[in-house]
Amino acid sequence: MSSSIAPRTSSKVQAMPASAIRKLVPFSEAAEASGVKVYHLNVGAPDIKSPDCAIDAVIKKCESMHHLSYTNSAGLIELRKGLVEKYYKKIGIDIEVSELLVEVAGSEAFAVAMQIAADPGDEIIVVEPFYTNYQTFAFLNGLTLKAVHTDIREGFKVPDISEFEKLVTPKTKAVLLCNPCNPSGKLFTKEEMLALGDFCIRHGLFLISDEVYREFCYTDEPHFSAMNIPGAEQNVILVDSVSKRYNLCGARIGVIASHNKDVMAGALKFAQSRLCPPVLGQYASIGALDTPQEYFDEVREEYIRRRDTAVEALNAMPGVFTPTPYGAFYTVAELPVDNAEAFAKWLLTEFRLDGQTVMVTPAASFYRTPGVGVNQVRIAYVLEVPELRKAMHILAEALKAYPGKTN
Repeated sequence: MSSSIAPRTSSKVQAMPASAIRKLVPFSEAAEASGVKVYHLNVGAPDIKSPDCAIDAVIKKCESMHHLSYTNSAGLIELRKGLVEKYYKKIGIDIEVSELLVEVAGSEAFAVAMQIAADPGDEIIVVEPFYTNYQTFAFLNGLTLKAVHTDIREGFKVPDISEFEKLVTPKTKAVLLCNPCNPSGKLFTKEEMLALGDFCIRHGLFLISDEVYREFCYTDEPHFSAMNIPGAEQNVILVDSVSKRYNLCGARIGVIASHNKDVMAGALKFAQSRLCPPVLGQYASIGALDTPQEYFDEVREEYIRRRDTAVEALNAMPGVFTPTPYGAFYTVAELPVDNAEAFAKWLLTEFRLDGQTVMVTPAASFYRTPGVGVNQVRIAYVLEVPELRKAMHILAEALKAYPGKTN
């Protein structure tokens, strides 16, 4: 009998980077299995109730349907029309149904956008820190991200456009940004967006604008969408999602939109290859379009309370610094530790305060610049204020006890 030889996985899967947000999950699961309460500040999964109209729409549909069938690859026409009429036009984004396609969450939307914009071997400029999965999808598609750095000590202010000019090569095909930004909470101003739009127009680049946190802006100045940059109609590819806006993360429904007909024709090809978006998620999204404005107002005020609680507590800890974020529901904090990933793992495996600990996300993977973010973490302030205060207290005590602290 011949000896068996185990098949070897591909070099791509072996080299693929692990999720910075989720790779510590086994340690948190082990802690919880042993009876430890873990305060999750690591992932943007809000505890806020989904709109009743979204849940009711799914229940009503389930009561009347006899089986789950495929939908149009571009998404249910009721959802696409509803998004255009009930949402985008109401917030001042003028698009047609043919310029919008339903995706499997925002993740598929920006993965598809990157592949439409660039070929393997090409380059995309990103503003760092950036959502770590941009790097994952760039890797999977043979793309190189080139980063324009923003500094935590300057509140992640976007530098002069000359810094973007330095990165342009014949292989540069797009600029990719998240506004408001995950992980920093940076809210791009209208002036910054206009400057980036002009830059993309001059160099013939796509501007991929991830706007999934649009509703979470904490300034008097309204969110300015890339779709409203004059003259950039053929450059802009919008990425959007219902996950955060309606607290429907599990629905897995996103959007890709553009005035560029070639972009949308390409997006439809990708959509047809994966058949259709989640059916029940689409019906939840249709229902969510009837969410009253009061819901968003209350959620916004709740996040301002949570943000202020987290930022005040963090900056009161010796050696800790975080700027005030003006969008999304994250903040990046600089800690007095030699390695934030080691600290995050230590929190889950060794530190306990009255049988409790916290989980945070190491921030180094949100940067492309080597060595940057090693002593930083991303905090998702997605817990109610009383729980958030407990988590901040545990984090403060952990920093006092951590053997790898730097001061």
